[in-house]
Amino acid sequence: MMTDPVADMLTRIRNAGQAKHKWVDMPVSKLKVEVARLLEESHFVHTHKVLEDGRFGVLRIYLKYHDEKPIIRHLERVSRPGRRHYVGKDEIPRVRNGLGIAIMSTSVGILSDREARTQGVGGEVLARVW
Repeated sequence: MMTDPVADMLTRIRNAGQAKHKWVDMPVSKLKVEVARLLEESHFVHTHKVLEDGRFGVLRIYLKYHDEKPIIRHLERVSRPGRRHYVGKDEIPRVRNGLGIAIMSTSVGILSDREARTQGVGGEVLARVW
C-alpha cells in the first residue's frame, strides 16, 4: 500500500530523468494530473497525457532535456503525510529566487507559488522544483 502518491510521482520523474527516458508512466489521479499540468505550464516538461489501460488509467509525462541533461534539476517533497507544511499568503516561499516553482495545494486548486501570490491565497506546500 502506497501512503504518499505525490512522493512516488516525484521519485518516478526524478529517476526517469536520471536514466534519460523520453517519458515516465505512473498511476493516474486528479492530483497528479494537476501537478503534471503545472509542470507543463512552467516549462519543466513537454506535455502529459492520460492513457486508458482498461483498468484505472496511466498518466504519461514526456520529459524535457537541454544538452542531454534533464531540465528538472531538483524535485523535493516538502509536505509529507507525517509532517504537513502550511503557509499563509504572506509566507509563500520563493524557490531559487524565482527560477523554480513551489507547487501548492490551495483552496482554489493546485497552484504555483507565483499564482498563489497573485491570487492572495496560502495553503499546503507540496513540493519544490527547479
